[in-house]
Amino acid sequence: MRVQQSWLSEHVGELPSAEETAEAFVRVGLEIEELHAAPEITGPLVVGRVAEIEELTGLKKPIRWCQVDVGEPEPRGIICGASNFAVDDLVVVALPGAVLPGGFAISARKTYGHVSDGMIASVRELGIGNDHAGILVLPPGTAAPGAEARPLLGLDDAVIELNVTPDRGYGFAVRGLARELACSLDVDFPDPAARVVVPAAEGDAWPVRLEDQGCLRFVARRVNGVDPAAPAPWWMQRRLLGAGMRPISLIVDVTNYVMLELGQPLHAYDAARLAGPIVVRKAAAGEKLVTLDDVERTLDPDDLLIVDDSGPIGLAGVMGGASTEIAGPGEDGRIDVLLEAAHFSPPVIARSARRHKLPSEASKRFERTVDPQLPPIAAERAAALLVEFGGGTIADGRTDEGAAPVLPPVRMPLNLPDQIAGIAYPPGVTVRRLGQVGCRIELATGDDGRGGVIATPPSWRPDLTQPADLVEEVLRLEGYDVIPSVLPPAPGGRGLSATQLRRRAVSRALAESGFVEVLPFPFVDPTVWDAFGLAADDVRRTTVHVVNPLDAERAELSTTLLPGLLDTLVRNRSRGAADIALSTIGQVVLPHRNPVEMLDPAVGSRPSDAEIAQIDAALPAQPVHVGAVLAGDREARGWWGPGRAAGWADAVQAAVLVGQASGVQLRATAADLAPWHPGRCAALRVGDWIVGHAGELHPKVVEALGLPPRTCAMEIDLDALPLDESRPAPRVSPYPPITVDVALVADAGVPAAQLADALAAGGGELLEHVRLFDVFTGEQVGEGRRSLAFRLSFRAPDRTLTSEEANAARDAAVAVAAERHSAALRG
Repeated sequence: MRVQQSWLSEHVGELPSAEETAEAFVRVGLEIEELHAAPEITGPLVVGRVAEIEELTGLKKPIRWCQVDVGEPEPRGIICGASNFAVDDLVVVALPGAVLPGGFAISARKTYGHVSDGMIASVRELGIGNDHAGILVLPPGTAAPGAEARPLLGLDDAVIELNVTPDRGYGFAVRGLARELACSLDVDFPDPAARVVVPAAEGDAWPVRLEDQGCLRFVARRVNGVDPAAPAPWWMQRRLLGAGMRPISLIVDVTNYVMLELGQPLHAYDAARLAGPIVVRKAAAGEKLVTLDDVERTLDPDDLLIVDDSGPIGLAGVMGGASTEIAGPGEDGRIDVLLEAAHFSPPVIARSARRHKLPSEASKRFERTVDPQLPPIAAERAAALLVEFGGGTIADGRTDEGAAPVLPPVRMPLNLPDQIAGIAYPPGVTVRRLGQVGCRIELATGDDGRGGVIATPPSWRPDLTQPADLVEEVLRLEGYDVIPSVLPPAPGGRGLSATQLRRRAVSRALAESGFVEVLPFPFVDPTVWDAFGLAADDVRRTTVHVVNPLDAERAELSTTLLPGLLDTLVRNRSRGAADIALSTIGQVVLPHRNPVEMLDPAVGSRPSDAEIAQIDAALPAQPVHVGAVLAGDREARGWWGPGRAAGWADAVQAAVLVGQASGVQLRATAADLAPWHPGRCAALRVGDWIVGHAGELHPKVVEALGLPPRTCAMEIDLDALPLDESRPAPRVSPYPPITVDVALVADAGVPAAQLADALAAGGGELLEHVRLFDVFTGEQVGEGRRSLAFRLSFRAPDRTLTSEEANAARDAAVAVAAERHSAALRG
């Protein structure tokens, strides 16, 4: 919301500087988006009257050679490319020597075969608005040619732009902002709505029928004989420009001005183009409407419409229809205008505006709630302006269908703000501040003898529904800066939980290993499961559907981290990244096999323990998983060598690293699970319990998702790993190790991991580490067999091992491998 400081001062009184005014808004919790200081313009800037226009021909774009009277004996010749002005129009002229905002210096220069002796300026060039579509044309009689233009344009007037939060819809009007400013400055606030006299009017201005609860109130007022060619007064146009709106015509400008002033959107119909009574109803499926932007829109059954006997004439609260827009004047040069001021349901308007991608100034206000008491006031204010500046006559009768909703009173202990803030406010602060907000206050005594207040919120504050809301009003108006900041003492012996410590350790370990942690999108398209090659009955296909998804194509909560990680990998590849290692830690959502009914308890009181238990039981499981994907080279190529491509072993190693960081020894066994390659997939186990999988993705999955060849992935259920909160410090032996190499020949189908487990089991306490360093197949070892070379490291914690002890431990390890897998030492 943009507003001129002078417009605010009209309601609040003399204001300090623009910077101090902005600080006053911030004190009461409003956010300043930008402070538009008065534009810097130096040199001669005057009002000019266009005396003559010559259209230059033979050019690629329209160019006009204009003779402009600027109060000098002879008019000045000026070249201009705009065409929205005519002879006798008043314009703003920057004469040679003037410097416009942005350091744009004006001088006499030859162009298009003429000497342009100045410039006819637009709103944007003058720094008082954003419209650059044409020249700023002043209303007739605004000033004489040659008059100084600065005071006329209000160039010394700063514009304050505020970011109005959704719960403060009243802030989209000068009325609401002036009230907030008065509270911040602690001055009286005369409500501009209270100054509008709404006289009694018998009969209807136009028959209206409300057929849907989306419209709670509809007010119509008719003004006959309005001159559509009459210009809006310059002061009104200037305020519209300051608010970022382009003046169009008197009737449109009046409705926009009243909306900015009071906050009530209005719509003006050409009464001669209406057919029969106005009806407010929901749209029928397939019904169409051509809106004011000349776009034919197919309506949804949830859209709220304004219709007459001819059909839809407006999308309620969003945009009017082209069939009833203000057209040309009648035979007498005048038209009859029917003003609409209605109160619509915020959710209905918000959904329609988003559905049709049609945001408007009206919908912006309606979806944040408009004061339901404003419709007759705003209609009367607009009608009076049309009478004053358009020469119209207000017709007898006023239509007022429906009723404004009544807000219930809120009871609150008188000292509750003091208790919440932790300070003692002076007596009377609570009553005074709530009165400034607009609440009607009654004092009451509770059963405990303590005082309380019963506050009835004003019609423009439907967000005040509970004592906490009233407390917030008192605290923000008194100033959050007066509330002391006291850091609570940290109780000794506490800190991060064991689960939090494990999560950080895993994240750090993966980062140190070269993985980049990302936060992928947690929602998936159900078609991804087909790309993964999951069976029709795979439990991972059973997902939770999001009712109001951010992306309609991805409306399911994922049961695995892989879809989001692989999407991120593809996106990085498309940006030119070749060697990628990504990781993430996050929750997945696993719905119950047999869904439990979700309760919807009333909000008037706390749910019972049984209701809370049933709600908890209905929630799906949400375990924390850790996942990683790799593509490209794991070891970079360079002068030192050719590098090494990432493979399934790197994915398994990442899983082992997660286990080590969690204080758990993971064991890898052969597995077959989509989307991994059946021959290059490992199940990750703690004991015999599977906690995850790692390996190379199936080639069909790689092709379906557009992944790099041989992409690898790993995923582990972190919550399934046993959590040891008391980890003993590792014992480091000061004695040297003895390393022994053994080559075992076994069947090719025996996994290397199982042989390593057998060696570890046989090596006993002296065996410190087992590492596979070579695999060999050939005629020397026989068909269907292979040789695996392991390096065994032995060490004792209290002595230096002898060769005899190390050899005995090696023989014991080999014996277990031979016993379990018929492995033999290679000769």
